[in-house]
Amino acid sequence: MIYTLVSVATLFTVLYFYFTRTFDYWKKRIVAGPKPLPFFGNLKDSFLRRKSIIMVYSSIYETFPNEKVVGIYRMTTPCLLLRDLDVIKNVMIKDFELFADRGIEFSDEGLGVNLFHADGDRWRVLRNRFTPLFTSGKLKNMLILMSECGDKFLNYLEDICQNQPEQSMHLVFQHYTMSSIAACAFGVDIDKDMEKTLEKIDKLVFSVNYGIELDMMYPGILKKFNSSLFPNYVTKFFENLTKNVIEQRRGMPLNRKDFIDLILELRQKKIIEGAKRSETEDIKVVELTDSIIAAQTFVFYVAGYETGASVLSYLFYELAKNPDIQDKLIAEIDNVLKDFDELNYECLSKMTYMGQVLDETLRKYPMGDLLLRNAKTDYTIPDTNVTIEQRQTIIVSAWGIHHDPKHYPDPDTFDPERFNPENVKNRHSCAYLAFGVGPRNCLGIRFAKLQSRVCIVKFLSKFRVEISKKTPSTFKYDAMRLFAFPVDGIYLNIVRRQV
Repeated sequence: MIYTLVSVATLFTVLYFYFTRTFDYWKKRIVAGPKPLPFFGNLKDSFLRRKSIIMVYSSIYETFPNEKVVGIYRMTTPCLLLRDLDVIKNVMIKDFELFADRGIEFSDEGLGVNLFHADGDRWRVLRNRFTPLFTSGKLKNMLILMSECGDKFLNYLEDICQNQPEQSMHLVFQHYTMSSIAACAFGVDIDKDMEKTLEKIDKLVFSVNYGIELDMMYPGILKKFNSSLFPNYVTKFFENLTKNVIEQRRGMPLNRKDFIDLILELRQKKIIEGAKRSETEDIKVVELTDSIIAAQTFVFYVAGYETGASVLSYLFYELAKNPDIQDKLIAEIDNVLKDFDELNYECLSKMTYMGQVLDETLRKYPMGDLLLRNAKTDYTIPDTNVTIEQRQTIIVSAWGIHHDPKHYPDPDTFDPERFNPENVKNRHSCAYLAFGVGPRNCLGIRFAKLQSRVCIVKFLSKFRVEISKKTPSTFKYDAMRLFAFPVDGIYLNIVRRQV
């Protein structure tokens, strides 16, 4: 019996020292930070799914208001949370080449070569070749498709609201973003079977899984063992979707100017090259395999579909809570529309207040919240004694910055005037991080904003929203979701306008 107790005690002692072996890292470097717990580091609440990881990082940000940087532990791995906007500008913009990689890599065959997760060299090649998809000319073509989806969306609203005005706004807007992305990216219509499949994809992609924490504790392990963050079902779906659409077009572009057309143009080259940044630099190339094509299909769809629906849900929630803002926005939409025969690019560009409402929504509820970068070399942060070591991860909490009273006074108040031209001009360039910042910001910014604007105009031209019995006054964010969204959803009454 005594030997068993000694063995158990020895095992626990060994495990304790193993899972706390790095916890003097920041103390030695005299960098302030929260006290870590064995095994969990500073992520106990998110690991146990008690709290969204976005809110965990935001809490750490708030706890150290006077620090430029905060030393934290993602599980047992030392990382650095950046708070100071000038420090963020140095890392994300001025010295971007030293921080081009994101904080996690996984299997190429498991969708790991998508534009969001790809390593720096492949990201540059892909970014260079996919940027043309989002020129003004291409977006104007897509606007026609978005507008058609918007008209179908209005019919859908008519049907569902006749007998039941109170609706889950996330489900409502998923109906629009799902069809809009499918039309603009792939030229397909969503049927009932595909809708059910995509709902399953949603749960698999946007529910957190322990693969993320495993990679935090052992950085690079997913890539090393050729594992993915996503189940094989997700990979196969996007591989088959891409294959079917390509076959429907017989492998040739149809001059639709959509995502698949661009893929087909690049596919004929088989190998794509990046742009040279200097005469001495070797040209980086990427072989356009089926895995790489499927990975871009995946990231284009899931980014536009889920984040779009969430942003619209939050925006209309704030309109219901602030009817004066809703009235002002409706007045702008009505005034602009009367001068145009149809919804077009010029028409939307004149709706400046709508842009402010959308930016303020993204300020208060940033979807692309966690910005991660890996250091390529040791890097001493300017004006500090802190050195980021090679391959170390730095983190920026957009939620923390967007709710910091130093940058946005009274941050919980929804105020679109924060984004009038004068206020924007006087604000630090890194104080607004809704789409990231620097060269590796979100490629689809213009697409995302256009998609949202079309939906807002279509909706408010016929309907308005009001608080319902199930509308939450405060939010408890779902710890199981990758993005911050209320666990009980957002319910509002959708009411036909009297026009």
